Formats: sequence, structure tokens, C-alpha cells
Amino acid sequence: MAKRKSGEAEAGSLPDAEAILDLLRAATDAPPTREIARAFALKGGQRTELRHRLRELEDAGRIERVQGRRWRLADALPPVAVLEVVAVDSDGELRVKPVDHAADAPLPEIEVLRAPRSMSAPGLGDRFLARLSPRGDNHYTAQPLRAAESEAETIVGQYRTGNDGGRVVPLERGRRDEFAVAPTNNVAVQDGDLVVVEILPARRQSMTQARIVENIGAGDAPGAISRIAIHRAGIPVRFPDAVVADADAALPPVLGERVDLRDLPLVTIDGADARDFDDAVFAEPDTTRSTDGGWHIVVAIADVAAYVTPDSPLDREAYKRGNSAYFPDLVVPMLPEALSNGLCSLRPDEDRACMTADLWIGPDGNLRSFQFRRALMRSVARLTYEEVQAARDANTDPVAPGHLANLYGAYKSLSEARRVRGALDLELPERRVVLDDAGQVTDIVPVIRLDSHRLIEEFMIAANVAAARELGKRGQPVMFRVHDEPSLEKLEDLREALAGFGIKIARGGISRPGDFNGILARVRGEAYEGSVNELILRAQMQAAYSPDNLGHFGLGLRDYAHFTSPIRRYADLLVHRALIRGLGLGEGGLEDHQASRFEELGSHISKTERQAVVAERDANDRYTAAYLAGHIGSNFTGTIRGVTRSGLFVAIDDKGAEGFVPASRLPGGRPRFDARTQTIESPGGGTYRLGDAVEIRVAEADGLRGSSIFDLMDGGSSSNEKKQHAPRKGRSGRKRPDKRHKKRQQRR
Repeated sequence: MAKRKSGEAEAGSLPDAEAILDLLRAATDAPPTREIARAFALKGGQRTELRHRLRELEDAGRIERVQGRRWRLADALPPVAVLEVVAVDSDGELRVKPVDHAADAPLPEIEVLRAPRSMSAPGLGDRFLARLSPRGDNHYTAQPLRAAESEAETIVGQYRTGNDGGRVVPLERGRRDEFAVAPTNNVAVQDGDLVVVEILPARRQSMTQARIVENIGAGDAPGAISRIAIHRAGIPVRFPDAVVADADAALPPVLGERVDLRDLPLVTIDGADARDFDDAVFAEPDTTRSTDGGWHIVVAIADVAAYVTPDSPLDREAYKRGNSAYFPDLVVPMLPEALSNGLCSLRPDEDRACMTADLWIGPDGNLRSFQFRRALMRSVARLTYEEVQAARDANTDPVAPGHLANLYGAYKSLSEARRVRGALDLELPERRVVLDDAGQVTDIVPVIRLDSHRLIEEFMIAANVAAARELGKRGQPVMFRVHDEPSLEKLEDLREALAGFGIKIARGGISRPGDFNGILARVRGEAYEGSVNELILRAQMQAAYSPDNLGHFGLGLRDYAHFTSPIRRYADLLVHRALIRGLGLGEGGLEDHQASRFEELGSHISKTERQAVVAERDANDRYTAAYLAGHIGSNFTGTIRGVTRSGLFVAIDDKGAEGFVPASRLPGGRPRFDARTQTIESPGGGTYRLGDAVEIRVAEADGLRGSSIFDLMDGGSSSNEKKQHAPRKGRSGRKRPDKRHKKRQQRR
């Protein structure tokens, strides 16, 4: 990075805002906090003050974060952008601008490099995707990647026939417009089919037209709701023929130079409806390295790197998808079925190639040592969480005497280590959509959190920590799973929201995960416990993938990388490849060209993960609305989960299904919204706050749109109540039942 100019700030003194901005303006890359501190020769407590100043500039909108703790000017161009050619000079040099460039902002100077052979040279008016590298003073070089895709808006809708031609009704909540199907449409459709359409430029005094680009099936067919969510998120569904052929050509593993672990009684423990098994576990007392009650744990993970080699068709498609996406009725896998449900699934009594993490922990659960190997294994049993917990409770063992006792003994130690380091302990309900054979929603049921779930989670966390440390020790690139500490702005919002529940937190009073746990302990058993858990969840930063080690705030860990699910996460495959290269474990290791692109790779797979999360939530919202569509006119008890000027978001207590109460439907006339206290007060005397218990009636529900409208029947706070919350009851005087179901952190 560029050094600071002389006179900007005295060496060893805290720089002012302009000095920091000048430094970033001249930088040829987005520097991390530590490099900024080094440029100004800051030490000790000055670095803490620098972090506060950087966050102040971020809050003011003058700088922004890139990949966690790297910084750039807020008006800097992103690493990858779509550029448009606006002029070509007599020497053939291109003058370009970003397509979303503000008209009143100065144009950056962008030098365009030679296009790759796979791409035609761009000409006047063409748009192309390019990787941008800053060169200081609003100057960049652009490496063309490919021609830009169509800029036309696409949406998912439902086709309806009509006397004047077909119509497409968008399946977006709150969107009521319709589109006429263009006469040139050549995709076969029938009334009620779900379609993907491209919106055509509007013409004056006529209905906006849309061109159908894909028919994704009948609106009443099984899986229709999941298909809506998948296509709205842009998740690829079909594998190219070359990718399927690549997977089908994979051969069963042989021992070769692998360690033979086929006699080790490894077992898989998953949900009853699990579709693939990518991890197996074993534990025994550590009698060879210690005598103080430590444990030896083996975590075996499918060796996906043996089948998905760098730059192969399989690899390119896996990178494109980034991860698998899971829905109530189907999975969109990262890898074709021949691998995801075949050779990379650790089925019982079948030889499988694996990567193993041997972990030695003390009785306090802390890692003492670890070792990674490539091996050949044979699972002795496919167990479910419920089977394991039932056997544990009954003091029986489905594998061999003492097998489960050892697993739970090692888990107890790991659990103690988690408690001591103060990992964030949110208690959020998780619910499962139950479908019948026709794909119709029959129920929404709570997922009961068992110790068997926690056992597997703690084993996986320990293996992930060991992988990150091993790669760091070997000097290999690490794709860390990072979770930054909450921003000052988020913490201040949380502090103000908690004050509404009578929970007073001093400014700066929350800095560690254990501080959040203290708040959670204070509200445990109270009627508003769920609301406080959700507020604390919202205050957290989003976890992501990055080669910069920011640590994992939520887990209270310094070194953390995903190692345990390469079937469904590309990040884990990168970690496996780095281990193979660093430990000299044979073919399939990380290659130099990929190692040099870790920042770009991390950004991409973080994006695909968010894409999958959005799609999964979208599908669940639509399925819960479909469930409520069968209960129109029914009354339920619920809790206010959101308060806005336009109305209330209410979640039904025993189902988790959420709906909206428009302000216009609140009793007593037009209500008054108070943004400071996040309350709505109706002229009839009721005041509605976050966490209030209410009774609602389902007025409208549409599964395909994913929208539910409720009428408020009772609840809230009477107008003469104190403004601050006390442990709250509904108007009926019945305290809401204590429901503490911890949500499984599959994406930690």
C-alpha cells in the first residue's frame, strides 16, 4: 500500500480523519486496519483509538469495509463491476465508465487491459464484467472477464389466460401489477403455470409486456413453492452434461497410500431426513498421550478433493454454485448426485475415501494436538439424532458397549470449553415444515434441540479450529470462516431497544459474547425472552468467508475455518485442498492460481451462501403462508416481532408463521407511530410494542405469494401502562409459555 505523505500526521500520533482519507485515496489496494496503524506508526492503545476513528468514518459514510477489516473510500469502485464503453480513440483505446456511476460524480480513469481469448473485444456501447485494481487517485486498471449479461429485469410469476392474451401475475409480496405476455413469446404455457419472465421496456399508453423465458411447472404441483424461491434467488438447478459425465466417471476408492481406518467403528449421526452423510465420528479415552482424563476424537470427512480436481468441469460448477441449498421437499446440491449421494456420502458398510482430523483434547475440552490424514473408512452405522439420544437416555448402545458413552464423554469436555470461552448462546426456535406425499403443508412443528445435536456440532467446531491452526502452522492460504464483532452502531441500536424492556446497558457495556449471554440469562423465562434473543441476533455481524483472519466472535474463537462439509460448501473444499498441499498428501491439492485468488473466492462464496439463505427463508415463508391459507378465519396467539409505521409483524407462537397486521386494520382508527420507542398507539387506547403477546385472526394468506394478513383481536399494552417493559402478560392475564428451542447453527 502507498505510504502516507509527509506532514499528514506525525509518526506515532493518532491521525485525523483527513489524514486517513488521504492514505486510502493514495492506496493501491484496500488496506487492513493493521497496515493503516503501521503506516502511522501506532502502537498499543493507539490502535484501539484508530479502530474507533475508522468506525466513525464508516458511520459517516466516508469509508466502507471490504472483506471484514479492510478499508476503502466509500465512493471507490468495487473489485468487480460492469463497465460500458463510452468512446474509442484513434489508437483503439477504450474509454469506459461503470454502468451505475452517479451522473454528478467525477468519472474515474480506467485503463482497460486486453480481453481474454474467450471473449470478443468490446466496442462502443458494449458492456462487460471486469476485475478492477486501484492505482490511486481515482485511477484503476480493468481486466475484462466476460460480456455482461442482459440488464433486463426478470421476475417469477404465474401465467393466467385471458380474452386479450395471457397475463403474468408477479409472485412478489406487495406487488400488484400485472404484465401482458409479448406476442413473440414461444414458450409453451398453460393457465396457472409458474414462469420466469423478462420485463420488456415499457411503451406509452399500454400495459408493460413481459417475455416468458422459462416455464418452471404447474402452480399446484408438488415442489412449486420451492421452485419459486430457487428461481427468484437465481440458484442454478440443472447440471451441464459435461459435469454430470465427470461425476458419473468417478471410481470407487482404493486403499493405495491412504491410511486404513476400516476397522475403526466410525458412525454418522444426522437427521432422519438427511440426504447425504459427509461426516463420521469416533471417540475414546486418551490413554497414550495423557493420563488426566483427556480424549482422542476422530472426525472423518468425505474426501471430495479426490473427485473434484481444480479447473475440472465439476470444480467450475461447484465454484459457481458455492454451496448446496436445502428446502423442505428438495435439495439443490453443489455436486451431482453420483457424488453428493454416492461416492462422497459416508454410507454404512461401504468403503469411502475420507480426510480425517485426529484431535486430542484435555478434560477441559481444549485442543492439545491434532493430525490430518487421508484415509479409507467404512462406517459401521447410520444413526439419527433421535436414535442416539434415546439410546443415551436408556443407557444402551446401538454400536458397541461404551461407544456412545465415549462420544458423550468427549462432548462434555468440549461443552465445558465452550462455556468457559463464553460462546454466544442464543436460544431461537427452529421449526420444520411437514409435507404430505402430494407436497401439501400439513403442519409446522418445532425442532427439538437434543444433546446429540450439540455433540456433533462441538465435534465439528473442534475439527474446524484444528484445520485453521494446521494451515496457519504450514504457511498455507486459509479460507477462514469469520464473524466480526458487532459495530458500534448496531450495539447502540440494541442498547436503545433493550431499554424498552427495562434492560439498562451502559454505553460500551457490551464487548464480548459473554456480555450478551449475561443479558440472555437475565430475561430467561420472561414473556419477552424470544424478542430479546432476536434483537441480539440482529445486532450481530454477518458471518462470511475471507483469507483475513478476523476471528469468530459468536463462537469466541480466534482461528476458525470450515473443514467439515465439502459435499455442500466450496469453502470446505478449498480448506481440504490447502491441507493436501501443505501436508503433502498426494493429488488434488490447492494450485497456485487459486491460492492467489482467495479474496475473490471468499467474496463469491459468501455471496452464494447469502443467496441460498435468502432462498431457503423465502421458501419457508411461502410454505407457512400456504399452511395459514388452510386456516383463514382461525384465531391464534402470537408475539409482536416487528413494529413499523405501516403496521405490526406478528409471529404465531406454536407455529412460527409470521403475518402482517396493517396499521389500517388496527382497532380504534388511525394509529400513531413513535419511531424512538418503536411503538404504535391506537386511538382506542392500546399501545403495541415489540414482544407484546397478542391474539390474531388469519384474514388472508397466499402460499405462492408468501403473504399473510392478520387482524388483531386482543393484546398489546393498555395506554396507562408504564413506557418501560416489565415481564409482560397478555390481556387475558395468562403468562406466555416458556419456549426455548435453540436453533441449529448449520452455517457457523
